Amino acid sequence: MGPKMKGIVSQTVKEVLQSLVDDGLVQMDKIGSSNFFWSFPSQRGAMMQNRLKTVKDTQGSLQGQLDELRTAAEAEKASRPESASRTQMLEDLSTLKKEHAQLEKELAAYGACDPAKVEEKRRAVVLAKEAAVRWTDNYAMLLSHFTRQNGVEATDIRSFLGVDEEYEDIEG
Repeated sequence: MGPKMKGIVSQTVKEVLQSLVDDGLVQMDKIGSSNFFWSFPSQRGAMMQNRLKTVKDTQGSLQGQLDELRTAAEAEKASRPESASRTQMLEDLSTLKKEHAQLEKELAAYGACDPAKVEEKRRAVVLAKEAAVRWTDNYAMLLSHFTRQNGVEATDIRSFLGVDEEYEDIEG
């Protein structure tokens, strides 16, 4: 009706209605091929009341948690009265924490000598050697098979593959 009676562009009416629907101020339902829009004044008030109730419930629970935390903090303060020995122990704790951090930094500097890392490297060396032996065995078997199958000299195959005369088979 807006575009016909008042000369408003229909696209503007659609955009305004869509934004009101998105904001929850207007309800929309599609019936058949028509879209129906409505808004009841009491609906907005009921929505705000529900929201207010939810916020108040949340505030009450958070206030309860805050009170519990405050009483717990007061109880902890009461159980730990300030004294000369407590102050001295806190200073000692601070000093020990600094020393611990320094020792951790020093240990990280000597990380290459760490027994666990050394053992890990030993295992890696063993695995690498096993892999090298396996590859050289595979190369030797392939070279032997190819020379028998095709009747080609091993030196010709080595020169073609770029394997020089210094190559030696790794023994297990």
